[in-house]
Amino acid sequence: MATVTIQKRKNIKGNSYVVTYKDPLTGQKKYYKTFNKHRIAQQEANDLRAMLDLGKSPRERIRKITTMTFSEVSAVLEKEWSDRFLNNELSPKTIQEYTIWLNVLNRKFGKGMLCGISTQDIEDYRSDIGKKYSSVSANKYLRIIKMVFQKGIKLNAVVIDPTENISMLSEKEHERNRFLLPHEIDRLIESAKQIRAKHYLPAMIYLGAEHGASKQEILSLMWSDIDFDFKGNGLIKFYRTKNKKERTDSLMPRTKVALLAWNDHLKLMRHRKKISTIKSGLVFCHLDGTPIRNFNKAWWRALEISGIEDFHFHDLRHTFCSNLILSGSSLKEVKEMIGHKDISMTDRYSHLTDSYREYKQNLLAKHYESKN
Repeated sequence: MATVTIQKRKNIKGNSYVVTYKDPLTGQKKYYKTFNKHRIAQQEANDLRAMLDLGKSPRERIRKITTMTFSEVSAVLEKEWSDRFLNNELSPKTIQEYTIWLNVLNRKFGKGMLCGISTQDIEDYRSDIGKKYSSVSANKYLRIIKMVFQKGIKLNAVVIDPTENISMLSEKEHERNRFLLPHEIDRLIESAKQIRAKHYLPAMIYLGAEHGASKQEILSLMWSDIDFDFKGNGLIKFYRTKNKKERTDSLMPRTKVALLAWNDHLKLMRHRKKISTIKSGLVFCHLDGTPIRNFNKAWWRALEISGIEDFHFHDLRHTFCSNLILSGSSLKEVKEMIGHKDISMTDRYSHLTDSYREYKQNLLAKHYESKN
């Protein structure tokens, strides 16, 4: 990291702050600028340090910084997104996701001066998100951070973009294959029945584990997408916005029971609270029909009670695929049932076919033994 120092000097008019730096080529100490306020000197020193780390000359810094916090720049960016949405340049889903991610980032960086946020700060945050959630989540937040700094450069709130050389995490390299076996699913369901979200979370878990539904498919599911009476079993339709693919499944028995229980609870509570106007036909919503945006706290609490570690909600899709393989389905059948566009996406489960063969061979061995 480049060496940049701030020296405080007293004079007739008060204090001044002299910023100097060590020339990377000659190693000599050089004068940069003098400022009347320490806060501005510190901001300038941070930008100068970032500039030197990128191998750029201080002479390239000719503009005066406009002091803005991360949240102030993000507010300008959010307004720009709203304008693009009105011009049909951004979809409702995209702007909703962008806004959610930006709100999370504002809680982390919002009060800090944009020019005071370093490359290391951002890399540390990316690493934390990657460990806690996934590489996919870390990359989503990093993309928004990059957008904020690009906007910050246009607003003259920062001269050097600290995200310029920060690369995305490899999503292929960090692919997760974590899944639950049947007895672990049962344990998770029992834990979910012990928390405040006990009326709806079991249904969500079953949709993920028994139908491979993603969080987006679950939260956008409508009651009109479900036919509980179809051929005595029921039918459910999912639409995945990620690949724009629609699929229809027969309702699994436990999923059906959990969904009906949630529906009965909604009707009962709406009757008790005399709520007659429902804003939507969403399956998972508040009593007035407004959508449930996030259920992370309930999910992590259920995991904590169950004692299941290192398991994300999206891993329920892996659970669905893995248990299909272990119960005898082929990779091609799993591809169709989960809604993958390409068989290469399903190949991650190919190693489980060996486990199924071993299981069948053990059954065959027992069969031969019984004939002796």
